Amino acid sequence: MNNKNIDSGRSFDFGKTAQAYSLYRDIYPDELYNKLRERGVAADGTSWLDLGTGTGVLPSNLYNPKARITGVDISQEQISFARSAALKNNMNINYSVSPAEETGLPDDAFDVITAAQCFWYFDREKMRFEISRMIKPGGMFIKIFMNWDFDDPIASKSIMLVKKHNPLWSSGRNADADMYDDIFPHRHTEVFRAEIPFTRESWHGRMCACRGTLASMDEAAFNAWEAEHISFVNTCPDEFKVSHDVYISYFIIE
Repeated sequence: MNNKNIDSGRSFDFGKTAQAYSLYRDIYPDELYNKLRERGVAADGTSWLDLGTGTGVLPSNLYNPKARITGVDISQEQISFARSAALKNNMNINYSVSPAEETGLPDDAFDVITAAQCFWYFDREKMRFEISRMIKPGGMFIKIFMNWDFDDPIASKSIMLVKKHNPLWSSGRNADADMYDDIFPHRHTEVFRAEIPFTRESWHGRMCACRGTLASMDEAAFNAWEAEHISFVNTCPDEFKVSHDVYISYFIIE
């Protein structure tokens, strides 16, 4: 993928991060899941679509056998990990490979559509049409984004090291603005702070799974970054927390 508004148009491929993503990106706080359940995500008898589902983090954590759950992602590698996790945990989730802008899914099929950590990668106007087409009248579209606090001492050092080896990487600085984009009328956005726990291993893995490293670095750059980052992580406590801001934007689609 590439987008002129992200990393100055440098291409990236989250398929390259699929294994690291499956191991280290299941980090959303319980408060987020509770808020989504309160809004009816995966409620009994409902149909829910998760766009850009990746390795299926949201469907796995919000799974309800009494809901019909679908996840789509453009990456075959990410979907393969999502399917394997669903099979292992005996979860009936329908995963398919497709761009979010052209899912091929039926009209008026979903009570809820979510897009977590991904919407700013999509074509906004195409998504307006596709979501309107697929969602039932009165259904809810929810955008979600979580990003580290750039002033957090551990996060800021890790970001600096990625930028040293990948200067075009913009981290998530543009994505929070997307949460205030009125793609549909009557947006409601809420933000809360979460302290996300990590070990040295899981923090390094989380950084390997970001767009700025495995997804876009060549092998030499990644190896150089990884050596420096492991050296830094080994100076951190065995366990620590990194401050994150969590954004949720809700839209009722008439």
